[in-house]
Amino acid sequence: MSGSSSENWGFDTRAIHVGQEPDEATGAITVPIHLATTFVQAAPGQHQGFEYARTSNPTRVALERCVAGLEGAEHGMAFASGMAAEDAVVGMMRPGDHVVLGTDAYGGTFRLIDRVYGERGIEWSAVDLADQDALAAAIRPETRQVWVETPTNPMLAVVDISAVADVAHASGVDVVVDNTFATPYLQNPLELGADAVVHSSTKYLGGHSDVVGGFIAVNREDLAERLTFVQNAVGAVPSPFDCYLLLRGVKTLGVRMDRHCDNAQAVAEFLAGHPAIDRVLFPGLPDHPGFEVAARQMRRPGGMVSFVHAGGEAAAVAAVSATKVFRLAESLGAVESLIEQPSTMTHMSVADSPLAVDPGLVRLSVGIETIDDLLADLEQALSS
Repeated sequence: MSGSSSENWGFDTRAIHVGQEPDEATGAITVPIHLATTFVQAAPGQHQGFEYARTSNPTRVALERCVAGLEGAEHGMAFASGMAAEDAVVGMMRPGDHVVLGTDAYGGTFRLIDRVYGERGIEWSAVDLADQDALAAAIRPETRQVWVETPTNPMLAVVDISAVADVAHASGVDVVVDNTFATPYLQNPLELGADAVVHSSTKYLGGHSDVVGGFIAVNREDLAERLTFVQNAVGAVPSPFDCYLLLRGVKTLGVRMDRHCDNAQAVAEFLAGHPAIDRVLFPGLPDHPGFEVAARQMRRPGGMVSFVHAGGEAAAVAAVSATKVFRLAESLGAVESLIEQPSTMTHMSVADSPLAVDPGLVRLSVGIETIDDLLADLEQALSS
């Protein structure tokens, strides 16, 4: 039975209460939006934990404590975007260092490592992270990080985090897990051996398509010290209002994810039986190659579904252009359902690379609308 300590609280209770005590001055039940840029000191160097808003802000601290608690982390750092969070982690490497990516990495991650840090002397390799022998072979003496997404974007592959951590740590290499698709409600990578967890909190954590943010969660003190320094020194931090919106979204993360998962499972099963579909990619289907790993390390398969249209690129374009409830747009993880063709939208940056995406692939971010409306919308779009 759950006790009075927050460490013993269930997920939904922690999402609503951790880091969010009623305001001492007024009793306000929600965390105030602290807009102050500077904080008065009693004497030089004597302050109440806050000096300057770039360094720290009470609203941001509440968010950092809350999300860190959901990830089971000792330390959490909020950033202005998911890419700002990733930049802080990748930026710990130096010229000549090497990073291993999965062959299905998010286009923005690939662009950051290849185009931005590649020009600064960082090298990369892409391997199938489900193949531990291939991962071990890809690790060099100068390898510093292995970047894992699971489930991956957009192919919904599942990577065994514990297995990757065992291989990487045997060579002294850190493992970074992008947990955006799964969220801490479905998966906790630090418990599985990851060294750092990153999020685009724009997605499921915010959940309402109205705020951009990023997050890093770690347990190691050395990583926390370095990343906190970068957070302050570079200053890519979210505004107090952004932190308020993210806290507001996180409160309902658990109940939203349950509906996302329910709807995604129904959509995937519908698509699996549709004659216009060549292949459905969803970890909750028994024929998915990562089904067993997903069942072991995730609580549920998530709210993302991808499929390959049997008609190829032209048919995929027609389908994504014909939906009415699913909106044709980039991003994911919010209450409304979205549909896209990754090769021309979110993953254009990996064209002509080893990570290139099939133009017949369609990615769905399944929202929380009435499931019958979602299925009817897909049926009419695939039949038109």
